[in-house]
Amino acid sequence: MKKNVFYFIVSLIVIASCSKSNSTGGTGGNGAGGGGSTSCTGVANKFAADVNPIIQSSCATDANCHGAGSANGPGPLLTYAQISNASSNIKTAISSGIMPKTGTLTTAQKNSIICWVNSGALNN
Repeated sequence: MKKNVFYFIVSLIVIASCSKSNSTGGTGGNGAGGGGSTSCTGVANKFAADVNPIIQSSCATDANCHGAGSANGPGPLLTYAQISNASSNIKTAISSGIMPKTGTLTTAQKNSIICWVNSGALNN
């Protein structure tokens, strides 16, 4: 039991040390993370037109992120199937500010991804 608690604490420390910090408490000030809610009314959240371009330009950039050959997190995020299968993890990572590791997403981009996942991560 003590061993499990130790591993849990170490895991939390590793996760916390790997997360990207910012001056707004990690949520980008958009209300999208940390238990906040996002209103999806009027948010552009179609996969092909809105979400996929964000993922391809901010996440699937190379093997060091989630491009071809990536072993990071869910691996490559190049196809609808790969992105859809990882949609819950993607939502959590962008909501908390952990991702993307390099660069930032605007509030509108974060909301597009969050609302796409909340609406069922459809291939639309």
